[in-house]
Amino acid sequence: MLYKIIRFLIENKFIAFLLGLLIIGAGYITAPFDWGGDILPRNPVAVDAIPDIGENQQIVFTKWAGQSPQEIQDQITYPLTTSLMGIAGVKTIRSTTMFGFSSIYLIFEEGVDFYWSRTRILEKLNSLPPNLLPKGVRPSLGADATGIEQIFWYTIEGRDENGHTTGGWDLEELRSIQDYFVKYNLSSSKGVAEVASIGGMVKSYQIALDPEKLKYHKIPLEKVVAAAAKTNQNSGGKTMEINKVEYIIRGLGYVKNIRDLENTVVAYHNKTPILISDVARVYTAPKERRGILDKEGSEVVGGVVTARYGANPMQVIKNIKAKIEEINTGLPSKKLTDGRVSKLKIIPFYDRSKLIDETIDTLSDALFLEILITVLVIMLMIADFRIAGLISGLLPLTILMVFVAMKYLGVSANIVALSGIAISIGTIVDVGIVLSESILRKFKKQPKRPINQTVYKATKEVSGAIITAVMTTIVSFIPVFAMGGSEGKLFIPLAATKTMALVMAIVVALFILPPLAAFLLELRKPSYRSKIIRQIVLVLLSTALVFWHPIIGLAGVLYGLAGVLYSFDKVSKKHHQKAQLLIIVTAILILLSKHWMPLGFGFSTLSNFIFSGVICSVILWVFYVFQKYYTRILWWALANKKIFLMLPLLLVLSGIWIWRGTDKEFMPTLNEGSFLLMPTSLPHAGVAENKRVLQALDIAVMQIPEVKTVVGKAGRTESALDPAPLSMYENIIHYFPEYKTDENGKPLKFKTDENGLFLTKSMGKIKAGTRVEKTQLIPDAKGAYYRNWRAHIKSPDDIWEEIARVTKMPGVTSAPKLQPIETRLVMLQTGMRSPMGIKIKGVDLKKMEAFGKDLEAILKEVEGVKKTTVFADKIVGKPYISVKINREKLVQYGVQIAAVQNTIKTAIGGKVAGQTIEGEKRYDIEIRYPRELRNDPEKILDAYVPLPDGNVIPLRELASVHYEKGAQAIKSEDHFLIEKINLSVAVWVGFIALFGIATDDGVLMATQLKKAFQKTRGNTALDIRKKIVKAASLMLVSCKGKKKSEPATKIEDTAVQTASFGVRGNCGMCKETIEKAALGIAGVASAVWDKTAKQIEVKFTGDVLDDIHTAIANSGYDTEKKTANDEAYNSRPKCCQYDRNMQMSVKKEAHKEEDHKQEHDGKESEK
Repeated sequence: MLYKIIRFLIENKFIAFLLGLLIIGAGYITAPFDWGGDILPRNPVAVDAIPDIGENQQIVFTKWAGQSPQEIQDQITYPLTTSLMGIAGVKTIRSTTMFGFSSIYLIFEEGVDFYWSRTRILEKLNSLPPNLLPKGVRPSLGADATGIEQIFWYTIEGRDENGHTTGGWDLEELRSIQDYFVKYNLSSSKGVAEVASIGGMVKSYQIALDPEKLKYHKIPLEKVVAAAAKTNQNSGGKTMEINKVEYIIRGLGYVKNIRDLENTVVAYHNKTPILISDVARVYTAPKERRGILDKEGSEVVGGVVTARYGANPMQVIKNIKAKIEEINTGLPSKKLTDGRVSKLKIIPFYDRSKLIDETIDTLSDALFLEILITVLVIMLMIADFRIAGLISGLLPLTILMVFVAMKYLGVSANIVALSGIAISIGTIVDVGIVLSESILRKFKKQPKRPINQTVYKATKEVSGAIITAVMTTIVSFIPVFAMGGSEGKLFIPLAATKTMALVMAIVVALFILPPLAAFLLELRKPSYRSKIIRQIVLVLLSTALVFWHPIIGLAGVLYGLAGVLYSFDKVSKKHHQKAQLLIIVTAILILLSKHWMPLGFGFSTLSNFIFSGVICSVILWVFYVFQKYYTRILWWALANKKIFLMLPLLLVLSGIWIWRGTDKEFMPTLNEGSFLLMPTSLPHAGVAENKRVLQALDIAVMQIPEVKTVVGKAGRTESALDPAPLSMYENIIHYFPEYKTDENGKPLKFKTDENGLFLTKSMGKIKAGTRVEKTQLIPDAKGAYYRNWRAHIKSPDDIWEEIARVTKMPGVTSAPKLQPIETRLVMLQTGMRSPMGIKIKGVDLKKMEAFGKDLEAILKEVEGVKKTTVFADKIVGKPYISVKINREKLVQYGVQIAAVQNTIKTAIGGKVAGQTIEGEKRYDIEIRYPRELRNDPEKILDAYVPLPDGNVIPLRELASVHYEKGAQAIKSEDHFLIEKINLSVAVWVGFIALFGIATDDGVLMATQLKKAFQKTRGNTALDIRKKIVKAASLMLVSCKGKKKSEPATKIEDTAVQTASFGVRGNCGMCKETIEKAALGIAGVASAVWDKTAKQIEVKFTGDVLDDIHTAIANSGYDTEKKTANDEAYNSRPKCCQYDRNMQMSVKKEAHKEEDHKQEHDGKESEK
């Protein structure tokens, strides 16, 4: 069936041409690269920077405002955890309990569907027993996403008409705009799972009760709460029909302002209404907050956008940006006191699309460079434009087909997946070379045979070897597909894309390449006039191309001019071919050096061009020398097998020894272009102190010239995905790229003076490494690249060292080197914020923390561990004020404990009586004592507790206050409490061995050997070696043209040759000396001297015949070409001093190819 399809496509080239166009079109539609233009509708592969190797994790989030971690752990986390353990597919349950909320993380087994697991959790939550949790507490399922999907962070800032930051907006105002306008609009973007707010002040209505007035009017707390709740409601009275017109009846009672609350009736005494204003003060104030956002030392308001699980991150970010463009036009503006107009705008400070673009561009450049190098090698080593064109066309077609397969098999385009394509290029080129060489060899052997038949037979001859070689490589990747967990998620995309590339290479090579080759070989030699016209058209088109791509355009012009000169007989054919080859090679080297820049941007393009040329020349020279002397080396290796096999054995042993001493790391670090600083403060630090430390960290980091911007977060966003305590900081630090670049990431040149200082528009002369806006520098194509980094900063690691140095502050822990995506992955997998760590499990938090401190000290002394990154979590250290109730006093006064707890909860903690509805905005109505009566432990005891007779009693009569230390956060895993020690170890990046090309070459070599031994196995060792050398020589494909019209592959250069010539001599001693001299030449397989005929017969490979003559003459014996000198002759024994006029039996040299005589005769007739 395979051969029928191949023959059909060769005979119906138009269908193959349409198939090629279909591949190009489908590849363009699905390609992850943004090529611009709207030629076809785009439906690209999902794009991300790295694969999501996290586990299927679902979060059950429960709020219980005002409650301590221990109460929430006992009453919510523990009962919920035990209930959720029975869900099918759950592997591990982790939990984090903090002040005011509980987060339970359910990690499911590999293979459990993400949304199926959510359904099972919802079913379980809906069937919980009615009294399992405290009254009014309702657990909820977190967003359908994981922490790794947090792809876009932003702030809301006022900007003037010039784009400069302005003030004039208070944090409460900005937070309301974020919560009720920006958040909801961004949430409507396709692919967005959640938008969470952070920073600013949340507005609320505060009813500050006066306990003495309440006591005077004998009004209990609950009555004020009930009155506030009842005063804020609308109602409906159905409808009324008047004059046949229907009217809807509404009762309007929503609170609109402070006055409405103040005028609310609480009680009616002696025909006198008691209003809220009579017993309390009403005002607006910010709610207590558990999250702060700071930008470069100034507090700001912002949010984080999380993409839905399985969505295309790149497309989601595009949707977000499009929505932001709409939102920005509708954001409010105000006139400032200085006359400027400040308009609010959404300003991104973390945008993963930049990293994705850089990752895709890096791999795109890598693929482009690989194709350039491939074409360069083919042109120089083969120098045949047809085969170079065929092989070069194979690469892009194969890659485009891979994109189609990735799209419909659900493989996202990330750095790992696209690397699979990159490492497949060698194998793809191998396939193209083998097939193309087979076709050209068949064509030159029998040029009069019909082209279609020649191409078909050549394809059929090698198709089996190609398929076997490629399938062997594919089979070798089966263990990778069997990987599970994070390892599988990381490496399976690479194995998948490599497998796709190899399969698609077979498809293109066997179905597209043969028809294309037949088409090219069928082309008739153009007439003299059409040649000239074609070259002139090429020159004209290339001239127009110069404006789009100068290098390619200029190369085309020169190539066409060379053709024109040759057409007018101004240059010889030999010089014409060399000129065209030189033009193509030079253009490729220029493109290679401009994209590669191996010496860096600190060196000129010319220096990089020379370096690229030298490197390529050295490598190609090594290949050339190996190719030239391959058969000689092989003959020596076959004759000295034991000695030669010591070399690969030594290499294997060396590799094992190096491997055993090499450290391993699961996943190589991706340079994200930003850092994530995650220190912590002491657990007892309050909001004001954490804000101060956070701003101090941001200001310190901004003093580093290499830092572009820094935004810090303390505490958590309003999301179940972010269970951070207020004492945990996350500072996202963006640093400048090494050189100033344009919008496409290409370095720019700027004007300098004679001393190398850069000229600016308003800052005078500055040296590289000074923080300066790109617009301040003067562009100059002949200038120098501006390096953003100072001289001693060589890599991002040096920038991190600067950050670690300036952020050493009292009361702040050290932090390991982390990056945003890397950290999300680590925390998602382990629940810790460092690449490595130790979990301590137990039941007593205090003992666990003490043991953690001891272990921390020990780990800091371990070799290879970075001391600055070792820190144990502080789990017991949060100050508590415990109000201990005296039950005997309760009995004495007849007070129930619920009455005391209600006073603590409402008067001190505050109770929400409802929400105002102001259009789209909602603000809490909160009731409690004023701040001055609840900001001191002693004053807390003055709170009144109601007695059964309607009177009140101070809390101090019923309870006492004690200071204690408790847990800031309680973490558990599978029912055990845990303490974590974070650390980092210096390791090397691990690697995965890929044997594709080696396997392919081995299969192809085995195929040639099998063919060589199909007829006869050989009777002697010499015959066997001859067959091996002959088969191996065919693997050294070289279609490079030799002299004149010499055949493409000159077999005499690689196969065994036989020569006979005369040599003078007398005796058996002469025979031994002559044969030994001949056998001493590399490539000589045998040498037999006939004493009677005075003639020697030698069998050899390569061009060594003259060397054999010389070696024999140097031993003292005349040959028909070389005469021994007198000194060598006289050194022979008397019996061996022959007559120097002796007649030699001279025979004509009979160079022949024993197993290829027919083929050789055909090539001679072709000559």
